[in-house]
Amino acid sequence: MTARDLRDAAAALAVGGIGAALFWMVGFPAAPLTGGATAVTLAGIAGMRLRLPVPLRILAFSLLGIGIGTGITPEMLQTAAAWPATLSILAVSVVAGMFIARHGLERWLGFDRRSATLAAAPGHLTFVLSLSLETGGQTARIAIVQSIRVLFITLCVPVFVAAVFGATGERLAPPVNMGVLTALALLAGTYGLGRLFEKARLPAAFLLAGMALSAGGHLSGLTPGGLPGPVNFTAFLVMGVLIGSRFSGQGWRDVRAAMAAGAWVTAVTGAMTALGVLGAWIALGLPPALLIVAFAPGGVEAMAAISVTLGLDPAFVAAHHVVRLLILTALIPVLMARPGPPVQPGPQTPPPR
Repeated sequence: MTARDLRDAAAALAVGGIGAALFWMVGFPAAPLTGGATAVTLAGIAGMRLRLPVPLRILAFSLLGIGIGTGITPEMLQTAAAWPATLSILAVSVVAGMFIARHGLERWLGFDRRSATLAAAPGHLTFVLSLSLETGGQTARIAIVQSIRVLFITLCVPVFVAAVFGATGERLAPPVNMGVLTALALLAGTYGLGRLFEKARLPAAFLLAGMALSAGGHLSGLTPGGLPGPVNFTAFLVMGVLIGSRFSGQGWRDVRAAMAAGAWVTAVTGAMTALGVLGAWIALGLPPALLIVAFAPGGVEAMAAISVTLGLDPAFVAAHHVVRLLILTALIPVLMARPGPPVQPGPQTPPPR
């Protein structure tokens, strides 16, 4: 990393740290994640350009994965028998929500078919934005709509689950810290496996690599203990800063212009998530708190991290979010290949003169 990268990272983490401290003082769930995301979002809208260098992101994702993996127990893996049923319900809710959200963006909010498809996707932001750039879509607008959804889910899910279901992460915290050499060995292995996962085009490659190695080592007794509290705190803070940095360089006018579309997409995907959770709860009797975090259309890394802070099964949560992204990887190109109707003038698209 260059000196500029280090300065940028220090500034972003300082802003995020202030938000995390404020959220911690008021007792907000997952304070480093939610507080960091909120503070950096507000700073970005105010005109600050905050970013994190790629090596720091990889390190944070790897540490998050390792930390999450230490909380996976044999009892959690026994729930895997129910995964096919819940994954099927998730698939239906994802596809239905995306079609409904896209329809509204086209009909009422002035999006063309391709841009509406990308803005309505409940996740896979990097993939979505790369497709938008390749196809000449409304990339800046799509990015804001997607960022509104991710920020809302990140802030609201832990608050709702903690308030309604009283979930805490205390039972997932290992009683002792792992040794320095053990942690370094896991980090090295995570980096290597993460690169392989990247080549295989798996989403959240380094998080999943860290989870897999850490869970395997933890269950086998080869890598006992967990990461120290300050390390976990910093990894969560980096995740929050990364979420908030998506608003960096976006002025308030741009955000306000995309607010209606962001609210629509968030409301539709949230409603379909609620229906999916209700169906899975009635049919399978799984804990609603676990289903909410697993079905919520947020980022894989953020939702897996939140599951740990709330004491929920991170393997179940991560599996469902990865499958959601794989569904979107297959579905989005198919939907974009189909021509849509002419664009209807909406709040952001002036009528022809």
